[in-house]
Parts: sequence; C-alpha cells; structure tokens
Amino acid sequence: MQTQKQLIVIGGATATGKTAAAIQVAQRFGAEILSADSRQFYREMSIGTAKPTAEELAQAPHHFIDSLSVTQDYSVGDFEADALALLRKIYEKSDVQDLMQWFENEGIAPLQDELRRLDPVYHGQVDLQNPHRLIRALSVCRASGQPFSAFRLQEKKQRFFTPIYLLLDVERPVLYEKINHRVDQMMQLGLLEEARALYPQRHLNALQTVGYQELFDFFDGKCSLEVAVENIKQNSRRYAKRQSTWFRKDPHWNRFDPGDVEGMMTFLAGAVNGSYPSL
Repeated sequence: MQTQKQLIVIGGATATGKTAAAIQVAQRFGAEILSADSRQFYREMSIGTAKPTAEELAQAPHHFIDSLSVTQDYSVGDFEADALALLRKIYEKSDVQDLMQWFENEGIAPLQDELRRLDPVYHGQVDLQNPHRLIRALSVCRASGQPFSAFRLQEKKQRFFTPIYLLLDVERPVLYEKINHRVDQMMQLGLLEEARALYPQRHLNALQTVGYQELFDFFDGKCSLEVAVENIKQNSRRYAKRQSTWFRKDPHWNRFDPGDVEGMMTFLAGAVNGSYPSL
C-alpha cells in the first residue's frame, strides 16, 4: 500500500518564530501552510495576534488566516473537519500533477497497472480506458494511503498522513525579552486603535484574549494605559511559560533552536523522503 503523506507540525510558545520557520520550510519543500492559531483566523484581529504580514503571506501559500469574523462561532471540531478536507485536496493536487505527467509520458497502461496494485476492487469496476477516472482514483489512493473504493463504500478511515513534529525551543530569558519587544512593536503598529474598534464586541469569545482584554480594562477606566501595556507583557510571559511547560511534557517533539534553520532542513529532508509535506 502507498506510504502515507507527511504533515510537518511546527510548534512553540508565543514569539518563538513559528511564522518565519514555517515560511522557510514551505519554500524549501514546496509546501503549503495551514495556520492552527485560532485567533489568527479572525479578520478583525491582526496586530494583537501577530498575524503574518502581507509580505510574509506572499512568500508561501497560507490557509485559515483571515478566514472568519469574530462574530462567527467556530469550534475545534469545525477546524478539524476543514483542515482534514483541505489537506486531502493539497495532497491530491500534488499527486494529480505527477500522474498527469506520467500519463503524458508513458500512456495509460502504467496507470492501469498502478490502480490494480493499489485498489484491485476499483480496478475491476472502473472504465480502464478513461484516464481521468484512473488519475482521480490513484490521486486519492496516494494522498490517503487507502484504496479509493474504501471511500466510495464510506468505510471507517484512519488519518491519511504521518505527523513530523518540530518544536522551536528558546531559553526563557530570551523568550521573555522577545515577548516584551513584540508588545512594544504591537503598540507602535496600532494595537490600541485595533482594540478600540473591537471594544463594543468585547463580550465575544474570540476577544477573550491576551492583548485585548488588558486594553479593554484601560477603556473601562480600570487602569492606566501604561499599566495595561505592562499587563499585556506579563500575561503574555505567563502564557508562554504555560505553553513551554506543556511542550516539555510531550516527548514526540523534535527540538530546534529557531536560528538552526539548516538543522531543521536536514532533519526534515530525512523524514520527508521526497513526498509532499504541508505545514
């Protein structure tokens, strides 16, 4: 059976440089980036969520950034369903390109033989002289690691990819300094104005977030602006500490310093083995 695809997962506490690392990996492997940052989904929240800039978004295909409004309900289950559907399309798109090239170079016979190997059930049902149907079935087989006939029969399916976990690990004093600097940058870029525009909707779940709640307290007269900014820094540091503690308890992460780009690339080149990763 066809080997499963790989899904490169880049994790790390806030401000560790995940966006930059994801773009570098995507460019090296011709991959696409699926954001799993639930606050970057929202169009109205850009500065306070450290959303990728327009320049960064242009460097590699991104998905789920700016995909929702803060007024929309969106659960973890919704994201799982949407992400799995998108991953399948990305994997199939890569395989369709290869299969079309194969057909153009060698004709239909290799496609027929490959389908017989990967899915003998569908091989006995499909019009073997129809290259489009053969390519469609083979792309699903390759993307999922399962027979195309299993999907037609709606059989229970397992995950169709193997995750490769990269953790960006930064020493705590360095991370705290990066967080403080990022908050100052956010304020310079207009976080105060962004939060003020969202203030009337402060009750929404999407806005129960560090960086906005502290400024809402300022608007409510509960503290000065200086105190609000310091609270953003403090709460961000606390959040990063909790994240780092959680990551360290999970043994499946492969740890890298964010600056060790070549180390990450060498590791991934060995793990990916020539398939089409997505992030």
